[in-house]
Amino acid sequence: MTQIKILNGRFAVSTAPPSEGDLRALAEDGYKAVVNLRCQDEADQPLAPDREGEVVASLGLEYCHLPVAGGTISDELVDEFRASVEALPKPVLVHCASGKRAGAFTIMHLASQQGMSGDATLQKAADMGFVCDEPALENFVRNYVDRAQD
Repeated sequence: MTQIKILNGRFAVSTAPPSEGDLRALAEDGYKAVVNLRCQDEADQPLAPDREGEVVASLGLEYCHLPVAGGTISDELVDEFRASVEALPKPVLVHCASGKRAGAFTIMHLASQQGMSGDATLQKAADMGFVCDEPALENFVRNYVDRAQD
């Protein structure tokens, strides 16, 4: 799976939704859990979320499906994501369609834990290759991290 960005030893983000073969490769590579942020009705999914959950479970991994539509991002949804990923065994792969939602949520989680500022978080995300071309998402990430210091 060449579209994985490893953020640290506990979290990685995929910039594309995984196929069954990708999920098998993740299990072989030692991943313990998969988090899917795609919505059930999104187009171009190699696996619907329910089917992905079945495949992940058959490989002995844990699965979390937390649907995130672009316009529905809220503090509560990010808080739910953060609680969910903390409860999962590591390492965890987080994915959506392009990596934008998965990257934003995972980076907000890590930055909040590390006490980073919103601006530093956005700079780190850019340095890691996460491009945010949506001002509303960029502002949300900045403001969430500034408010949610652990």
